[in-house]
Amino acid sequence: MIFSPRQQPPAPPPAPQAAPPRAPSPPATAEDTPDLELELKPSSDANASPVLSLVDRLLMEALSRGASDIHVEPQEEALVVRLRLDGVLEELETLPKTLTPAVTSRLKIMAELDIAERRLPQDGRIRRSWQGKVFDLRVSTLPTRYGEKVCMRLLDSGTTHLGLERLITDPAALASVRTMGSKPFGMVLVTGPTGSGKSTTLYALLSERNDPGINISTVEDPIETTLPGISQTQVNREKGYDFALALRAFMRQDPDVLLVGETRDLETAKTAIEAALTGHLVLTSLHCNDAPSAIARLDEMGVEPFMVSASLLGIVSQRLLRRVCTSCRESYRPSPEELSRFGLLASSETNVTFFKARTAPAAARGGCAVCHGSGYKGRVGVYEVLRMNEALATATAKRATTDQLRRLALESGMKSLLGYGLDLVREGHTTLDEVERMLLTDSGLESEQRARALSSLTCKGCGGGLRDEWLECPYCLTSR
Repeated sequence: MIFSPRQQPPAPPPAPQAAPPRAPSPPATAEDTPDLELELKPSSDANASPVLSLVDRLLMEALSRGASDIHVEPQEEALVVRLRLDGVLEELETLPKTLTPAVTSRLKIMAELDIAERRLPQDGRIRRSWQGKVFDLRVSTLPTRYGEKVCMRLLDSGTTHLGLERLITDPAALASVRTMGSKPFGMVLVTGPTGSGKSTTLYALLSERNDPGINISTVEDPIETTLPGISQTQVNREKGYDFALALRAFMRQDPDVLLVGETRDLETAKTAIEAALTGHLVLTSLHCNDAPSAIARLDEMGVEPFMVSASLLGIVSQRLLRRVCTSCRESYRPSPEELSRFGLLASSETNVTFFKARTAPAAARGGCAVCHGSGYKGRVGVYEVLRMNEALATATAKRATTDQLRRLALESGMKSLLGYGLDLVREGHTTLDEVERMLLTDSGLESEQRARALSSLTCKGCGGGLRDEWLECPYCLTSR
C-alpha cells in the first residue's frame, strides 16, 4: 500500500511489558480472623471510646477476681453489673441507665451478634487473652422490660484440669467413680445443676482414660477446653448438626470412649444408650437433683426402662460448696438445736471442731487479704455416687419409684449429698451454713437419716438387734 506524504503508516502496537511485581499482601489482622484472640489491657489512648474502655475494664475486673459469670442487667433506674464469685452473685458496679444501649451493643459486636435484633434472645462467643491466658466467654442476650440483659460465662481454655483424686475427697466415692470409668462399655451419667462442675468431672474421667491405644471422641456445646490426643467436635444447630447426629457419626469412626456434653432429648439419650449397648463407654451429663432421680428423668424423656437397666453403669451427682477461708475462719461449738437441723446429735460430735466464716458487709469488705471479707475462698465438690447392681437394675426395669431406688442405693452403701457435705464440715473444709444453703432439703435429710440408720443394725447402748426402719433402740431409747 502506498501512502501519501501526509499519511503515515499506523504505529505498531506497543510491546507487552512485564507486570510490576505484586506487593505482598498484608498479614491478617484480628478483624480478619474472628477466632484470633485479642489482648485485654487498660486503655491508654485519650481518644479511645469511653464505652470500649468501660467494657474492657469490666472484663478485666471479672477475670482478675476469678469470676465464673458476668451479669449485665438493665434496671429501671440503672445498669447493674454483677459477678458470680464462688457460686454467689456479688454486685460489681452500678452504671447510669443511659449507658444501657451502648454497653449491650458493644458486647453484641464483640460476640458477633446482630445489634439490630433486640426482640429475640441470641447466643455468641467472645475470645480474649489476658495475662498470657486465653479465655472464651459464652454470651447470651435476653430481652427484658428495661433493655437487653447480657450474661457471659467465662471459660479458661488453658485450664489444667485436676485429677479425680483432687476433686473427690472421699476414698470410697473415688474408688467407685474410677471403677465405673475404667469399664470397657456402658454408660456413666454425671448429674447436677448448671455450674456444679459436671464438665470438670467428665474431663477428669477422660484424662484417666486418655491413652494412645484408645480412640476417644467428644461432642460438646461448646468445646470448653482442648484435650490433646482426643477428637473433639462442637454442635452447630443452625446447620442441623446436633448431639444425636454427632453420635451417629462417631459410630462410624471406630470409637472406644464417647463423651456427650449433655443429654437433652429422647433422640440423644437413645443414641447414647445404643452406643453403650454395642461395646462403647459413654460419658454424659444430665440435669436433675440427685443420683436416683436421674433414672426417673430418663423415663420422662421416653427411654425404655429395660434399656436403662441394661446399659447404665452408675450415676454421679454433684454440687459445689464454698471453702471456708483458712486465714480468717473461726472455730465454735454449734448449739444442739443447730445440729438437730442436720440430723446430728451434740453427744456424737464432741470431738469435732466446727468452723464458721467471718463475713463482712459488701460495703465494708477488705479486712482479710485472702477472701476480701467474704469468709470463703474457692470451692470443693460434693459427690453422691450410685453404682448399679442387680437389685437396682431389676427395680429400674420394673419402673420403680425414685424413693424405692434411693432406698436400694442407700442399702448398697451410697453416701448421700448431705452426708458427704457433713463430712466436709467435720474435716474443716466448709461450714454448716454453706451445707444448709446448698444441700439441706427434707428429702436429703431423710436420706441421710436412713443411711445413718442402715449403717448400724445393732444398738450401741444395749447391744440389741434393730430393724431397718427403727431410728432409735426401742429397749434403751438410744439413737442410732
